[in-house]
Amino acid sequence: MMKKTLVLIALIQIGVSVTAQNAIFEIGGKVVDSKGRGIENVVVNDGLHFVQTDKNGAWRFSTDTTYCKFVSISTPAAYFLPARDGLAVFYKPMREVVKNVENTFVLTKRKEPCTSFSYIAISDPQVLNEEEMGRWRNETVRDMRQVADSLKRYREVIGMTLGDMMFDNLSLYGEFAQTCDMVGITVFQTIGNHDHDKRYQDLHNMRLGTPVYAEHLYNKYFGPTDYSFNIGNVHVITMKNINYVGRRQYIEAVTDQQLAWLANDLQYVPKGSVVFVNMHAAGWNKEGRDGNFRGAKEVANLMKDYDVHFFCGHTHFFQNIEVAPRFYQHNIGAACGSWWAGDYSVCGAPNGYLVVDVNGNDVKWHFKPTKGDITHQFRVYMPGQFRSQPAAVVANVWDYDPHCKVEYYEDGKCKGAMEQFVGIDEAYIVQQAKLGKKADDLTRHLFRFKPSKGTKEVKIVFTNRFGEQYSQTCKL
Repeated sequence: MMKKTLVLIALIQIGVSVTAQNAIFEIGGKVVDSKGRGIENVVVNDGLHFVQTDKNGAWRFSTDTTYCKFVSISTPAAYFLPARDGLAVFYKPMREVVKNVENTFVLTKRKEPCTSFSYIAISDPQVLNEEEMGRWRNETVRDMRQVADSLKRYREVIGMTLGDMMFDNLSLYGEFAQTCDMVGITVFQTIGNHDHDKRYQDLHNMRLGTPVYAEHLYNKYFGPTDYSFNIGNVHVITMKNINYVGRRQYIEAVTDQQLAWLANDLQYVPKGSVVFVNMHAAGWNKEGRDGNFRGAKEVANLMKDYDVHFFCGHTHFFQNIEVAPRFYQHNIGAACGSWWAGDYSVCGAPNGYLVVDVNGNDVKWHFKPTKGDITHQFRVYMPGQFRSQPAAVVANVWDYDPHCKVEYYEDGKCKGAMEQFVGIDEAYIVQQAKLGKKADDLTRHLFRFKPSKGTKEVKIVFTNRFGEQYSQTCKL
């Protein structure tokens, strides 16, 4: 019996050894410019291991294909972001890499530095069927194309979805990818909870060596979930923060392995740099039913020496949080609003996306309603139009933060600041009632005042954190 047991243990050990040997490969390649010249100091990683190219543009390291499914580069700011058919292509699938002696990335050098660019951040397209794909294509994509075309006359424009491109119907991935090309810019992606194949758990939860896992279709169309690149003075990082356990069940979280990846990526970024971080779930919200992701404190600590803008979605409402003086969270209202139920997110913000303008280290942003002008930055309700505040004038100012001002005038005279309150937006209540649904999502970016007796005209003035003013005048 003992002899049989020892033989069995030996066979198991041999099997494990063979499996390990079959999974581990020495891989290498080069990063070159369009003339075939090597590019030095480009960061290359496989999700675990990081190296920089040498003076000839060469890179080489050992990889474990059990865990590592891609090799990707962090494109330097001096080069154009590589793309094909509107999608960023900064990676090579590991199944192809291990078959090649040399794996070459080709970059095109910019003629001059890209000091100014626009960054379109898009939260939760979340298409479920062809009808919703049609709204995404004909409303959001068409509007973004017009905005991008206008901006491209004098600056580069790139896009970043913030997760939940799909609503579990992953058969629409191919069609969604085609719509990215229609925007006319390079579009990067972030994975959300509804972008996973619900039949499986995600890779780190599945058995070692599995050929299928929850991210596999996302990977097929868009590459790795954790990656970075550089444009202008900005280092851009995208990471998965959905721990998917299958059957639509998940935890908003990052793993220890991901935190190690982030630390490795940041070691090549000079302290004090502007860093954009993209994840699906928020980390520092004060309102809403969706949880802040586990590991948010660790992420913030790793980034304490940088000027950080953290872009996220998931909640379908707008919430700006200044986490620290140099760390700002943009939780953006959804492109699909309330799951394409109408034209509003659950906080009352219109369906739309965020346009971020970067000039050197200076970062400004404006929310662009899909069906409205970019100057439409708040909605006004007159007395009798907001059921919980029947005697008040109410303003919903979706892109508000504490550095903004919301003031009111009566018959041309400034009366001071409107009172901020927490409530449910009226337009959202009406939208949900048409569907026979109850609206119970609270928002903090509501403001009110009760007009003085005899007032004939009121004006609301919103001054954003950049000193730009938007106003609406209404007759009583």
